[in-house]
Amino acid sequence: MGTISWKMRTGKTKKKRFDPVFHFFRHPLLPFGHLTFVRLTMALLGLLWLAGAGSAMGTAGGAQSSSQSHTHDFLIFTTVFTDRGFALYGARVRIRREQEKKFRWEGSSDHQGEVAIRVPQDAEYEMTIEARGFKTETRKIDARENNRADLTIRMELESPSGAGGKP
Repeated sequence: MGTISWKMRTGKTKKKRFDPVFHFFRHPLLPFGHLTFVRLTMALLGLLWLAGAGSAMGTAGGAQSSSQSHTHDFLIFTTVFTDRGFALYGARVRIRREQEKKFRWEGSSDHQGEVAIRVPQDAEYEMTIEARGFKTETRKIDARENNRADLTIRMELESPSGAGGKP
């Protein structure tokens, strides 16, 4: 019997190329490889970016300047009903100072017939409520005494013009 001799090949191992760009990131004492180091660096930069964005949003959104404060506002809360007592959706509510011609504040009622509008205190206001098929209602509001007015408006149907019967 003969012995089979295995021929062992001693291949050359490839020598790692020196890349000056990535060699800068490689530290000789790091216990892990270059790819792990790059991934950890990217994760750290991402966390720092998120922390900075979160703190910037916290200071911008949380802090209010004195011009944006609502401490001296008057709230006009209005509920609008139909002539039958149902909530009136989509009624247009416009408010202006009593001595002015132009309306400055506007809103429309929701599905429960409610609308709330903030106006500055210490003035008298005129509120106009309009809805299709109903007469326009006007109310005067004195915003000098309290900080809120709760109004309930019952709209009247518009009389049909030229018709002799019920609408």
